[in-house]
Amino acid sequence: MLAVAIYSPILALREITIDGTTRVSQQDVQAAVDSQLGTPLALLDFDKIRSELAAFPLIRSYVTETVPPNTLRIHIVEREPIAALVNGSSFDLVDPAGVVIASTTDRSGIPVLDAGADGITGTGFTSAVEVLLAMPDSVIARIDTITARTADDVGLTLRDSTLRVVWGSADDSELKAQDLERLLALPDCTALPVIDVSAPLAPICGPN
Repeated sequence: MLAVAIYSPILALREITIDGTTRVSQQDVQAAVDSQLGTPLALLDFDKIRSELAAFPLIRSYVTETVPPNTLRIHIVEREPIAALVNGSSFDLVDPAGVVIASTTDRSGIPVLDAGADGITGTGFTSAVEVLLAMPDSVIARIDTITARTADDVGLTLRDSTLRVVWGSADDSELKAQDLERLLALPDCTALPVIDVSAPLAPICGPN
């Protein structure tokens, strides 16, 4: 009797709700998974759902939740831009995996990343992303550009400032980020042209 109840049309999927979409069209996602409608909740094809949602490159991850008797909820997490790559007269906004989220002439405060000739496939890009992910919001909001042509030569410039930040490699980036946040709060330090946090236990402000 229990098996009959589980597979009964009474428990068939009648509604799919989707949340978390901003850049991805909710209607397109809905259309992609609507083939599951009418299927008993116990027989939903989650492999097919995974394949259907994989067709949307701006979806970073998702979580499904079945709500008896008739509902499937899909909670979507979209990719978020972390850096802007110069592409002619516009910018490609990319996430930490290098996926292009949008191409625009307005980078809206997102740091410009120069990863050298290898671009998103190189170690410089990987190091730059690691550095940006370590930044507190108060600091990343001030970053204008980040350069990393190799894994060991990350450097930053700040908005509305000639100050240059020497970072070095992405090693100890969380500690370096703390150093930078502290030094940026010191007027005597920001009056100098360079902040060097490449040695995180002995960060310095200096003339060059």
